[in-house]
Amino acid sequence: MPEPWFDPNTYSWIPGTVFGTTVGLLGALAGTLASQGRSRRLILTMWGIFTVIAVALLVTSIIAWSVGQPYGVWYGLGLPGLLGIILLPSLYPTIAMRYREAEERRMQAADFPKGR
Repeated sequence: MPEPWFDPNTYSWIPGTVFGTTVGLLGALAGTLASQGRSRRLILTMWGIFTVIAVALLVTSIIAWSVGQPYGVWYGLGLPGLLGIILLPSLYPTIAMRYREAEERRMQAADFPKGR
């Protein structure tokens, strides 16, 4: 067995905690801003970036498993990666739909004459 990349008993919780917390904050921010139709590019770009990070975590986990790293190393990297590649792409259409709905509301409001 090769030398572990990090001490799994001490540090294996960090990737999942950091990734989960930041994605959770991004989700809260997306829910708030998407319903208002604000910061579309920022939110959708960040959503894509975190999806890529999830893929990188999962690939790193697979590499760690294949080279014989301890369970805590590959599992600590793989669980947030797997959850990220399942949840983030599946929620992307919902966020994009909220932005479209906000844009439609804005266009409908512009159609009404002022002063009525």
